Amino acid sequence: MLEGSRIAAGRWEALWRGPEPAFKVLHLEREVPGLSCAALGENLWQLSLPIPPGLLSDGVQTFVLRAGEDQVGHFTLIAGQPLEADLRAELDLLRAELDLLKRAFRRHCVESGA
Repeated sequence: MLEGSRIAAGRWEALWRGPEPAFKVLHLEREVPGLSCAALGENLWQLSLPIPPGLLSDGVQTFVLRAGEDQVGHFTLIAGQPLEADLRAELDLLRAELDLLKRAFRRHCVESGA
């Protein structure tokens, strides 16, 4: 089980609780080199990966942790100004949908006499 994930000083770190892992980290389906795994105790492992600067860019970057073909975790980096506009647009859409649902619910309550 993956727990305690964080990013500090350009490095992703996490704890893995379970048998000795055989992991790989993928970004856009390509393996990211440099993943290390150190034993901290019985069935407890420290995972560490330097994030290559060449993989940092505007937008959302997702890194997937896999054991064989199974995804066991991920971490995401979000950067850049264009993303701010995207998030605001998404929030505006969500607000509009919520307003639509509220109006429909109120209309339903009036029509059903509830």
